[in-house]
Amino acid sequence: MANSSSGDAVLDRAMRILAVLEVHPSLPAGELIDAAGLPRTTGYRLLRTMRAHGLLAASDSGELVLGQRLWEIAQGAPISRTLRAAALPFMQDVNAVVRQTTQLAVLDDQGVLIVERLSRHGAVINPAEVATTMPAHLTSMGHVLLAHSPVHVVQRWWAPRAAQIQEARPQLHRELAEARTRGHAQLSGVINAETTGVSVPVLGGGGHAVAALTVVVPRDSAEIPQFLMALQTAGRGITRALEGMSH
Repeated sequence: MANSSSGDAVLDRAMRILAVLEVHPSLPAGELIDAAGLPRTTGYRLLRTMRAHGLLAASDSGELVLGQRLWEIAQGAPISRTLRAAALPFMQDVNAVVRQTTQLAVLDDQGVLIVERLSRHGAVINPAEVATTMPAHLTSMGHVLLAHSPVHVVQRWWAPRAAQIQEARPQLHRELAEARTRGHAQLSGVINAETTGVSVPVLGGGGHAVAALTVVVPRDSAEIPQFLMALQTAGRGITRALEGMSH
């Protein structure tokens, strides 16, 4: 497999590319190759191959990001199957009560990744689809995930986008502290002017969030307190189900 002057295996070089994107979620091709320590000719050839297989993708700005195929592969991993299997019955219960979009998300280096979604006819507009990534600092699900994640995870996510956060959500530190204290997050009119996102964490070992459970409802809904109670009950249920599956 080795065909570069360094003698590195193709898989080793690909893993170096992926490792860079784990720290820097979006980079121009040349910067990505340099950060991975690869020769330009070898690097560009490898990037083309990885894009062809869906392991990398181009963002709207033309920079390279992790591709959806990686998510699809990860969905087959035992931890992803376990999370979705544990959550789905509770999501169905919430969806039946709220009759609006109910979704399950996890935090990754790109933002908040939607791993499951249940909707209803007549539900409010919600751009999040399964396998899409939403900005963590602008969503209630991102807030509860960050609020209940280990400090090093938050710092790794925050560092490359500190300037963006300061411009778009300068109050984020305060909002995360409030979400941590209250055990839930609620954001209105941020992604869509007419909707409110309400989220609770699904907690795993050490009291850290392994996922966020969310409903997206009309902004002026008087039933949000009842919806929150349903979410909290479901979140605790998913946590117990995950604990049972781990034994």
